[in-house]
Amino acid sequence: MAVIEWVRFIAGGGLLLCGLGIFIIEIIGVFRFHYVLNRMHAAAMGDTLGIGFALLGLIVISGINFTSLKLFLVIVFLWFSSPVSSHLIARLEVTTDEEKEKHYKVKDMDAEQEA
Repeated sequence: MAVIEWVRFIAGGGLLLCGLGIFIIEIIGVFRFHYVLNRMHAAAMGDTLGIGFALLGLIVISGINFTSLKLFLVIVFLWFSSPVSSHLIARLEVTTDEEKEKHYKVKDMDAEQEA
């Protein structure tokens, strides 16, 4: 029985370390990127994956119990809410950006259909 506990502990610790590594990559991306949408993308992906791995590691370490169910529901909630909120922030940035040509090329769909 002690061997199973050690395997769970090592697997959970590995998942926690993966989550920590993803958080470190997220932090580097947030500070290295210059445009706000690139920064937001790094933060959103890091949050979704990093928190997912960290909470999954806690579920493995905790075992099968009610706490594991609650942690799993937190993962599901974050997987739905983080991309939606990031998408809304990105749309707000695109619609309110005054220097669009500086960051990306704006396509005119009406001009392409006439040609």
